[in-house]
Amino acid sequence: MSRSINQLHGNKLEATDGEIGHVKDFYFDDQDWAVRYVAVETGAWLTSRQVLLSPHAFGGFPRFENTLPVNLSRKQIENSPAIEWHRPVSRQFEEEYHRYYGWPCYWEGDGLRTFPVSEPAKKTLPGTARAAIAKKQNDAGAHLRNTQVVRGYRVQGSNGIAGHISDFMMNQKTWVIDGLVIKTGRRFSENEVVIPVSKLSRVNHDESTVYVDMTREAIAQSHRQTPVPGIDTKGVHLTRLPARLALP
Repeated sequence: MSRSINQLHGNKLEATDGEIGHVKDFYFDDQDWAVRYVAVETGAWLTSRQVLLSPHAFGGFPRFENTLPVNLSRKQIENSPAIEWHRPVSRQFEEEYHRYYGWPCYWEGDGLRTFPVSEPAKKTLPGTARAAIAKKQNDAGAHLRNTQVVRGYRVQGSNGIAGHISDFMMNQKTWVIDGLVIKTGRRFSENEVVIPVSKLSRVNHDESTVYVDMTREAIAQSHRQTPVPGIDTKGVHLTRLPARLALP
């Protein structure tokens, strides 16, 4: 089951000993589209700090609530490595962050792992393998993007512009973005459709454009998005909530 990232924005975050703030944004790896961190707006509780939380910190996605449980205490979060919002997330910060919590690093092993992370990489590797891993470790930080920036990117089909990204569908078990919600059509008559990330050929951040191996017409005829918290990218509606229970 996939969840709309837009509808997770603003959800409250509850640590083991009290509320810590709400969801502000998501950072994902633009190579495999795996969500790596949730950006937290802490408000009055921790006014001098900005906080990132790994998927390891979460206890799941309650179906009918807008509060997400976090398996950490306030003190743990308060003492975690600090992040600066207006600077890119560095690999040095990530290493310090994962070391602090004792979580395995998603970039270890023979490739950039998606969540959940399996066992850490073996320490004895051939020289070429070590060199390849080191390169990925150095390069990976440059591939972290936040959804608020990528939302709004143009969608270039094989025969022209088809619309722009308006939302992301994230698999709530693997934390991988498996679908893009695309707003299509003319102004004031726009529709939203879902296309699988597997249809993307490349992303150009300098041009704020994603390139899709589909025609404009095929994109426009893709599964229509509706305002529900859960939908799969093959076109099957999974959850339909009454308005009074809809997530913000």
